[in-house]
Amino acid sequence: MNILVIGAGAWGTALAMSAATHSDGRSVKLWARDATQAEQMQLERVNNRYLTGVQFPPALNVVHSDVMAQVQEADLVVLGTPMAALREWLTLLKDCRSPVVWLSKGFEAVPAGAAAGSFGLMAHEVCQQVAPQLKSGVLSGPSFAAEVARKQPTALVAASAHEGVSELLVSAFHGEAMRVYANHDIVGVEVGGAVKNVLAIATGLCDGLNLGLNARAALVTRGLAEMTRLGVALGARTETFMGLSGLGDLVLTATGDLSRNRKVGLLLAEGKTLEQAVASLGHVAEGVYSARTVAARARQVGVEMPITETVVALLDGKLPVTEAVQHLMARDPRGE
Repeated sequence: MNILVIGAGAWGTALAMSAATHSDGRSVKLWARDATQAEQMQLERVNNRYLTGVQFPPALNVVHSDVMAQVQEADLVVLGTPMAALREWLTLLKDCRSPVVWLSKGFEAVPAGAAAGSFGLMAHEVCQQVAPQLKSGVLSGPSFAAEVARKQPTALVAASAHEGVSELLVSAFHGEAMRVYANHDIVGVEVGGAVKNVLAIATGLCDGLNLGLNARAALVTRGLAEMTRLGVALGARTETFMGLSGLGDLVLTATGDLSRNRKVGLLLAEGKTLEQAVASLGHVAEGVYSARTVAARARQVGVEMPITETVVALLDGKLPVTEAVQHLMARDPRGE
């Protein structure tokens, strides 16, 4: 099997490394946009920008040459790019004969100047718009790139509406240190991957304000309820949110010290501005960019998401950090 991973960030690199540990004679290529970075990684056999000190397996090669030529040779193309770049890449790959899958989590941002009531699309909806003939899917679940690169045990979920794509992803990535489960509920998997980042900001804020473990448990539990309500309204299956891409990814991102979205909440609790918090990360925190689109999509389908709306108000500067929790606790009582 020839696997091409496009995007040499932390997650793209880690997945390429994982795929290259298999001993079945496969070829795994990691395509980097920057030629100097690609040459350096290939020479030093490490991505010191994102995964310092973790050596590449012998079967992994870093390339920069004509990406479409690399695509033509691949049996599987994996997009390890942020959500903001997904539309551009899917448009470029719309005639690809091999399956194209993405690692992106989030809803697409609404363009500036869009009409009132506009909402962001999920990744598979973007694909339906610009590349409807592609065999496509998503690989998601609770996973920190650094742990995957170090071959620490990880479980992911592969979702697709196309016959055979989920199974191909299982074949490509399932191994000694990684379990991959097939799932055909791509809506549920993508909603879970988007909403958990927003909820992790709220949980980081809670921890940063030292509100206690009771408060954290309440946020995670009620956050899961928000995630499930939105997913079901968009056509997902309830049970998906009890799995890896729902509860699993939420727990990891909301409580793990490697979570960039949780770190944003912690820094806001310290009194940092949003700009200072984001600048200090050095990586993309998708929750910052997807919070507004998640809230807009929820409003579009009439789903109430008070935690998400509070995070949006906080990020927009409409609600001070000290009032965020009070804003949630002051809501009227209701049944669970």
